[in-house]
Amino acid sequence: MITLHAAEAPLWQAQVPLKVLWVRQGKLSPQGEALDARLEGLLRRAWEGAGLKGESGESLLLATPEGHFLLVAADGDARQAGGRLAQLLGRYAFLEALVEPLEDGYALAEGLWLGAYRFLRYKGQPGERPLALHLLGVEEGALERARKVAEGVYFARDLVNEPPNVLTPEALAEAALALRPLGVEVEVLDEEAIAALGMGAFLAVAQGSANPPRFIQLRYRPEGARGRLDLVGKGLTFDSGGYSLKPTEGMAAMKGDMAGAAAVLGAFKAAALLGLPVELWGYIAACENLISGRAYRVGDVLKTLSGKTVEVMNTDAEGRLTLADALAYAERQGAERILELSTLTGAAVVALGEEVAALFATEAAWGERVRQAAQRAGEKVWPMPLEAAYREKLKSPVADLKNVGDRSGGAITAALFLAEFVRVPLVHLDIAGPAFAKKAHALGPEGGTGFGVRTILEVAQDL
Repeated sequence: MITLHAAEAPLWQAQVPLKVLWVRQGKLSPQGEALDARLEGLLRRAWEGAGLKGESGESLLLATPEGHFLLVAADGDARQAGGRLAQLLGRYAFLEALVEPLEDGYALAEGLWLGAYRFLRYKGQPGERPLALHLLGVEEGALERARKVAEGVYFARDLVNEPPNVLTPEALAEAALALRPLGVEVEVLDEEAIAALGMGAFLAVAQGSANPPRFIQLRYRPEGARGRLDLVGKGLTFDSGGYSLKPTEGMAAMKGDMAGAAAVLGAFKAAALLGLPVELWGYIAACENLISGRAYRVGDVLKTLSGKTVEVMNTDAEGRLTLADALAYAERQGAERILELSTLTGAAVVALGEEVAALFATEAAWGERVRQAAQRAGEKVWPMPLEAAYREKLKSPVADLKNVGDRSGGAITAALFLAEFVRVPLVHLDIAGPAFAKKAHALGPEGGTGFGVRTILEVAQDL
């Protein structure tokens, strides 16, 4: 557990057990050089003598009569450097350290918070020890903003990392209700209310599970709000694939099939803590996709909230069915533009790998605003085409649409399917790759990443 504090004292004057210095392209910073001069070149000699190449993340810990010094190689990304440093400091027993500045102090602070995250709820071991970091050249306001953003990301990560026997649809709704004390309005609809609305696609996916579905609505409406952003997040708390059953290895990370919903909830939490002057409206269709005598089947025809009918050709293409009803409902609630996040297709992962989300936009200007926001947030997205010709793949002989096309262009046909259910500008972020990390990375450990929270906040800030 870390805390960040603004510091002003020169590097060489601070009285702390550990001082962290950055090495950029084999060189110390001006402050580092001044400190090294007082140490008669000890730091430079030690770094060069260790034969380190200066690659990001390389480090050297020195114990000297003047105290302990940690030299860390850093590239141009301050957020990544901060994340790596947080993980590096976790290996040592220091309880306090002074960190010299990087060019982007806010990004450094955010990276430190994100890199320090751990999910230890089910580990039979002592809690994390406290670590106080004093950051030179960073204003207290920037540290406070980074902390609140990180709280939102932590919230999203925790939800994704919860085991599916704990995080049922009802438990996800309870997590949303926990935001009420922050000023977020939350309404949860049960199975009967969902049926009364006519959400036939959502209910079909949910009907195979003994855990009932929940439809979650959130509103954050501060006084003097200057705009409104509507958010939709996929909320499959577990996805077996239904009768189009996934193999065991394909199910291993399916507790994270609600990462889109988690990102929405995390963004609401951070927005409320930050007091963003923007209205946020959120919608989550939460359920499980399981097998039973009641489960929906290949060949079923479903009537959606929009009135359109869908022929089910693959029960493992369930997320788009729940989202179809959630998107139509968002438009009914007066959405002017929608940002939707979902772990929707393996095809997006094949196309862009595990670190980049696919961005589809029905309006180019709205898509570009989201793309730029993601870039500022340090979350990787890549624009993909909504190729109109591929709409043919979704034609059904018995219904208005099929829920899948063929294997080619699977991420595109999924996005085209979603676009059928809204008329307002829509950005669909397929976060199937970056939402769940299979191994530790610079900004956190294996598991949920909270991808999308920071992008949503940047989009909201830009309204």
